[in-house]
Amino acid sequence: MGLSRRAMLAGAASTLATSAFGQAPLTSPRPIARVPAQDAIAKLVAERGFSGDFGIVVTDMRTGEVWEDIAGDKAQPPASVTKAFTALYAIEALGEAHTFETRVFADGEIKDGILDGNLILAGGGDPNLVTDQVAALAQQLKETGLREVRGDFLVWDDALVNQDEIDASQFDYLGYNPTITGLNLNFNRVHFEWKLEGEDYVTAMDARSQNYRPAVTTAQIRVVDRTSPVFTYRDVGDMDQWTVAGSALNNEGSRWLPVRHPALYTGEVFATFARSHGIVLKVPKETPDAPTGLPLVRFESAPLREMMRGMLRYSTNLTAEAAGMSATAARSGALRGLRTSALGMSRWADKRANGIAPSFVDHSGLGDQSRVSPSDMVHLLSAPDVMSTLRPIMRDIPLVGADQQVIDDPRVSVRAKTGTLNFVSTLAGYVRTKNGHDLAFAFFASDLEAREAGKLTGAESPPGARGWNRRARRLQQDILKHLAFRSA
Repeated sequence: MGLSRRAMLAGAASTLATSAFGQAPLTSPRPIARVPAQDAIAKLVAERGFSGDFGIVVTDMRTGEVWEDIAGDKAQPPASVTKAFTALYAIEALGEAHTFETRVFADGEIKDGILDGNLILAGGGDPNLVTDQVAALAQQLKETGLREVRGDFLVWDDALVNQDEIDASQFDYLGYNPTITGLNLNFNRVHFEWKLEGEDYVTAMDARSQNYRPAVTTAQIRVVDRTSPVFTYRDVGDMDQWTVAGSALNNEGSRWLPVRHPALYTGEVFATFARSHGIVLKVPKETPDAPTGLPLVRFESAPLREMMRGMLRYSTNLTAEAAGMSATAARSGALRGLRTSALGMSRWADKRANGIAPSFVDHSGLGDQSRVSPSDMVHLLSAPDVMSTLRPIMRDIPLVGADQQVIDDPRVSVRAKTGTLNFVSTLAGYVRTKNGHDLAFAFFASDLEAREAGKLTGAESPPGARGWNRRARRLQQDILKHLAFRSA
């Protein structure tokens, strides 16, 4: 693995030095890369005998000096580090205070608590709506005095272009590869629970959140006597029909499965709560028509900045996709599909960071066809006004010593976004060193040959993947500690 040294980010760094630190621009238009004593990071990488590609770029936010550059121009899959791009993209397009609304409309006349027409549950693209909030929406509807709906109960989900799944190359049963629509619930996942009673399994599917666990019929599952595959999926129109291999189940357990009809799923849950309040509703039906009529009640999401903070902390893929697609719609003035929206984010990043060349296929990083170089990642992190937006909402990354205890040093902090796929491990963000330097960094590692071979095994976690990713994370920790506590 070669070690290259170069000056980078001159224009952006000098602008940042002026705007973020109140100092005069650098006199040299191309700051000189610093060569660390004994090339310690290069040695750390070499000692690991790391398979695949490893790239790292570290730059000083105040001076623009490049502290490290190892294969910095090699583009690799960014995995969930993509979400750092998405957070900035969405906040700048929609504004930090932007909220998503889920509303209920009455299309007809209401008299004496009876709606002579249709009731419409309309999504506004909220990716974080959960069952407890749907329950609150139904409670609001009760408080309007509505008791009966004589027409249909309709659900509308076209506030975003529907996408069956984020990445078609992933397994159908992965809860983190959900459908994307304008009306989403519980990150478009259903909770599957099983328990062996005698010789048979008892199963349940529900839409649980913190306080409620309503049963659902829009997703059903059957345990079958086979060894493989573990799951099969069939779309039967208005229902997700799953089977699971009995040999793969222990005596009891649970997991989340994706929902492929989120609007009907949400509608069923809303109707359950509405009926509990005495409101008569029919089985939900999807409608392609944008809602009209009288707005009755609404639920407003948390502000976008808080939503992006949660996304960066918990790496929720649906949040990233809905936020990214909403940002593209706001910028372009029209709804766009996932791939087109991701291309729009790539073009935005190129302009935002003055000439970088990322290539995104989604906004979450789930698709392994996206490509970003460590150099381009750091270029974005170092662009004017980016650190002030991203750093406060990024996750704290604790540094851990050889004794596996967290290193408690108030002088040092790391705020960053992690990314993980099988045989892909990424980390990018900001580190404040013990000497008060603010650094932007990106560590990208991938073994794409091993990843492709792993896909052929058909395993969710193919042989060797966990060990490879664990070694990558340890290397990241060692590099961060070197940067944070180095004497220079």
